[in-house]
Amino acid sequence: MIVQLDVTIVNLALPTLAVDLRSDLAGLQWVMDAYTLLFASLLLSAGALSDRIGARRSFLLGLGGFLLASIACGLAGNVAQLVAARALQGVFAALLVPSSLTLLNHAFAHDPPRRARALAVWTASGAAAATLGSVAGGALLQTLGWRSIFLVNLPICAVGIALVWRLAETPRRPERALDLAGQLLAVVGLAALIAAIIETPRLGAQHPAVWSAAALAVVCALAFVAVESRAAQPLLPPRLFARPRFSLALLSALAVSLAYYSLLFAMSLYLQQFAGYTALQAGLAYLPLAAAFIAANLLSARVLARHGVRAAIALGSAVCAAGFAWLSRLAPGDSYLWILPAFLAIPAGMGLAMPAATGLILSSVEREQSGTAAAAINAVRQTGAALGVALCGLLLAGGGPGAGMRTVCYVAIAALLVSAALAWACLREAPSP
Repeated sequence: MIVQLDVTIVNLALPTLAVDLRSDLAGLQWVMDAYTLLFASLLLSAGALSDRIGARRSFLLGLGGFLLASIACGLAGNVAQLVAARALQGVFAALLVPSSLTLLNHAFAHDPPRRARALAVWTASGAAAATLGSVAGGALLQTLGWRSIFLVNLPICAVGIALVWRLAETPRRPERALDLAGQLLAVVGLAALIAAIIETPRLGAQHPAVWSAAALAVVCALAFVAVESRAAQPLLPPRLFARPRFSLALLSALAVSLAYYSLLFAMSLYLQQFAGYTALQAGLAYLPLAAAFIAANLLSARVLARHGVRAAIALGSAVCAAGFAWLSRLAPGDSYLWILPAFLAIPAGMGLAMPAATGLILSSVEREQSGTAAAAINAVRQTGAALGVALCGLLLAGGGPGAGMRTVCYVAIAALLVSAALAWACLREAPSP
């Protein structure tokens, strides 16, 4: 819940941070991406670490660290300090996700019906956090200031620590190796790619730092492939990508996440800086996104059962693209009623496509590889979020609130239509997961 809460609530705070910390657009992008970048790139290793030291210990380490990092965020005196604290939040958030699922699975291992209900609550907590983050975040920003949105994590983490302390530790697997070389290359490569995109508007595309970061990203990507192909226990086994359904599921998750998080970033700035919304009004404006996402998630099971993975991914991507097509016609002065159809269609499409992509990736690997596959799709989703924020800032800086917003929509439409077309063309024989 706190992992998702800190994505939603900080998006709302971006205009306030721009004023109070005197931050430019690039600084705001780093506030968002420092968190998602570390979260995304460490998820796979976090699962292995949880196996080695025990899920309870890993979860407690994640909660305790997240609590301290949240305090550091709340006390930050400038953008650089806030970005560093947000990066720490991302590190500890990565420890929470795989260990939380392991704890649930272990606690209800001998009671499958209760385990299913527990997993449903676990999944629903993310949607609840998105709703809570919109309303509570807006109220906190308007009454107590931006520091309160980080300090609100403290009681949540404290309650979590007190509850988890009562649980039994899961069996440890000290033989589970950590792929440190692959992990280092993943962090450096992704950071270099994000840096090259974010810093291009500020420094210029011809600046040596931008070119160096782009080159470093390419070198790290090539080295990562070489290292993973030779590692005894690779971070992400390359052979998995030889399976078309695995690769297609990751591509779909990347496209949908990139589009959705670019929407959150762009509209948070648009609503408050150009449409004159207060933080609370902007938070309330986001409620239809959460409602549409929850409703589509509930509907996705029926679509999967009746029409299969192919239709769910293609339809979800297409609905999401239609929402961005509508939003691309947004003009200054348009009312919220004009924005509302896009705020319903985009999360509805995401809610249809994402469960199908998750089921597809799990059904495309052997059972013993399901943990790696689940971590991979979560890592790709967070990578898509980081890339969406970085690309959104680049496009907004180049075109302003009008042309820039349209370009953001066009890029999202292109990514989503590619996802829909590939799903329709390549998943003819794919069964429903």
